[in-house]
Amino acid sequence: RVLERIYTFCCANIFCYYSLGQTCRGRCGDVLEKCSCHDTCMSLMSCCADYNQSCFQVIPYSSSMLGGKALRILGLDLHPHGQLLCRFKGEILRDGFIDAEGRAYCISPLLYETGWIPFDVSTDGIKFDRSAQYFSVHPSKADPAYKVTLGNATQWQYYGTPNVAGRLEFTWNSSLISAEKVNIELWGYREFKAKEETNASALLEAELRYLYSLGRNLTNTGAFSFIPEPKEDYSDWELGNIRITASSNVEGARDVQGLWSGGYVLAWHLEQAFRENSAAWAHNKCLKWDVLEENLPNFLNELIDCPCTLAQARADTGRFHTDYSCDIERGSVCTYHPGCVHCVRAIHASPIHGSGQQCCYDSTGSLVLTGDSVGGSTPDRAHDWGSPPYIKPPRVPGYSHWLYDVMSFYYCCLWSPHCHIYLKRRPSSGCQNYRPPRAGVVLGDPHFITFDGLRYTFNGKGEYYLVSSPAKGLSVQARTEQVKLKNGESTFEVNATRLSSVAMKQDASDVIEVRVAGAHLQVLRNQNILPFTEQRWMDLHGVYVFSPSPGNVTVIFSSGVGVEVCLYEGTMAVTVLLPGEFYNHTQGLLGSMNSDPSDDLTIQLGEVISSADATLEEIFTFGASWNISKKSSLFTYDSEHLLDMYNIPPSHDPTFVPAFSLPESLDDPLVADMLTMCYGEGSQFCKYDTLTTRDLTVGNATLKAYQKHQALLHALKPVVSCGWLPTPRNGWKNGTDYLEGSTLSFACNKGYIMYGSAERTCLGDGTWTGDQPFSDAIRWQYFQLNTLSVVSTSSPSMSRFVQHQNSFCSLKTRMFFFW
Repeated sequence: RVLERIYTFCCANIFCYYSLGQTCRGRCGDVLEKCSCHDTCMSLMSCCADYNQSCFQVIPYSSSMLGGKALRILGLDLHPHGQLLCRFKGEILRDGFIDAEGRAYCISPLLYETGWIPFDVSTDGIKFDRSAQYFSVHPSKADPAYKVTLGNATQWQYYGTPNVAGRLEFTWNSSLISAEKVNIELWGYREFKAKEETNASALLEAELRYLYSLGRNLTNTGAFSFIPEPKEDYSDWELGNIRITASSNVEGARDVQGLWSGGYVLAWHLEQAFRENSAAWAHNKCLKWDVLEENLPNFLNELIDCPCTLAQARADTGRFHTDYSCDIERGSVCTYHPGCVHCVRAIHASPIHGSGQQCCYDSTGSLVLTGDSVGGSTPDRAHDWGSPPYIKPPRVPGYSHWLYDVMSFYYCCLWSPHCHIYLKRRPSSGCQNYRPPRAGVVLGDPHFITFDGLRYTFNGKGEYYLVSSPAKGLSVQARTEQVKLKNGESTFEVNATRLSSVAMKQDASDVIEVRVAGAHLQVLRNQNILPFTEQRWMDLHGVYVFSPSPGNVTVIFSSGVGVEVCLYEGTMAVTVLLPGEFYNHTQGLLGSMNSDPSDDLTIQLGEVISSADATLEEIFTFGASWNISKKSSLFTYDSEHLLDMYNIPPSHDPTFVPAFSLPESLDDPLVADMLTMCYGEGSQFCKYDTLTTRDLTVGNATLKAYQKHQALLHALKPVVSCGWLPTPRNGWKNGTDYLEGSTLSFACNKGYIMYGSAERTCLGDGTWTGDQPFSDAIRWQYFQLNTLSVVSTSSPSMSRFVQHQNSFCSLKTRMFFFW
């Protein structure tokens, strides 16, 4: 190690770079014998001489998966008349271009996937030895400035239906097309069978194809309007996009610079039959879709249940994320879910069919079901965000969802009044089987609340396991640093620590590290810094990362594990959310998740320290035992400071002894204000951090972090659902809340009488009160499955019928037989 360090310092000067003679071409990510092509070499000053030109960055770093965006290669300057070839994913070969100033560009290609896309370039047409990557995103998440914006959305959506006609308009940023003349093209999307064989679902291919041009060689004004005409030859293409390119390009040329609209239903170009009777045309389509659904596999039984309340849905960040089409933070414009204020989608597609779950809630926070409202939650045969490995239907982001789930909504609900057919195939999920995750947290300097609710303080200095679950392949590690305080121009250290970084992975996922970088959080993926200047959401390998603000990051694994990292006045707090599958499968500083806090202080070798009477020194011994091994470390050591403080010394610093407790002296001028601020639950953490740092702001930040965690626990509190109850036929139901303690009332329409309970209440065991009344002296007859049956009201068959019907209304003129 000493020799390695000497060599690292040796290579920290320009002379060393050029004297080594080693190259990064074709070696990006490697650490060579005498210099480095690894991402960390920039901060360690150990890069090979040509690192920046061989392992380059691009700007912008993201593009819609539809492609057409010019990605400028930083650090690569070429002759304006030179050659540049770009090869994406090792197989898609496209011409790049060099501008008059020698700057090199590659055009992002049309793909059917999201995530980081590798590509390399060649300047001689032979060797592709310089590489980079860019981020391919769902079309809805692309930079709005690069989109073709459709005019009146309702007019586009309903064009050709009664009373909807006229000119259609759209606009674009003309400065992003470097040409005076443009072509305006229509592209259509479909999914088709590659071969006529059995098991056709495995043979589907995705295709976005050029259909025809709406205009050629038009002046690039940034606006266009037209009066649509039916296109009989293309009416089978019901979903597509508009693209605008320079007129110098061949019409329909693939992967050239251009601007795309979002995907939408092509109502305006459908056949004349649609315009003549759109409702009948759509009804016929709806019926055909219904038949198709009958022959497709059932996907509903593999979907996760919805959370029972809006609070649970917003708190379960490891499994659910805001559906941007119905977002309470953006004004709750819920076009497809009237009566709702917020919807979420299950982040992870179902394992077999790649399907998605959607859950919508009303202003009371109750789950809205399609059994009660057309605005209720609807599941998706194809997840809107797609699912790895993408590319193939029905996992293509956005487009598969449109074909399987949105087009049918247009057929059955928007263009014809037959929404009951759609809702029959897309019924809402209940929440009877939903189980909220368990949450553990580390906050302040630092204080721990385990998954089972045990609270303690551990001020070790080093790198430790927050959560270790070998059975589930999960490792969440935390790094702590000694607290530094400022006194004027100088700084000094105190005998306390706080989190500075957290690193994590599960199974073969990317390694994600989140660390404090000044006043914000920095995110690394496999030791490479992830930028969030263009995108807030990253689809990575086996993991997603969401960063809505510089001080807030959520890491989401495919198992449903969520790790939330927040900054409070410069101090990191980390919350880990674990689904029920981790019950009895965790260890580490956040304890054993088994509903028994007494064994949460179990050291790494297995000895249990009783939490009831553990001393502060014993707790410190417990925490120190969970230091990580060097081989298992997930952290990045990309500075001299990190190498000196964490990579070379032991993972736990045995020489650091914290202040286990601090006196609250009334003579201390800080104490009076501290006692005013630190009261109620969490006050002990607030007091400790205030006295340790001599800063009321730090103590207040700890108290806020604690209160936020308590609010999270309250939101995730389990509730009991008794399940949906139908409205009586020929009657009505008052209430749509199916949680414990709720009472629903029922009544019949005029001219009908009801057999059953007029009120039913949801009990704590998940069952409804109320039984079908009966009398041994009464016999009656009813029709079931077209068979006339005479049964006793006390018979088992009648009982089952009653349970199935819950309550029903009967015409008063129905004949009864007594004997």
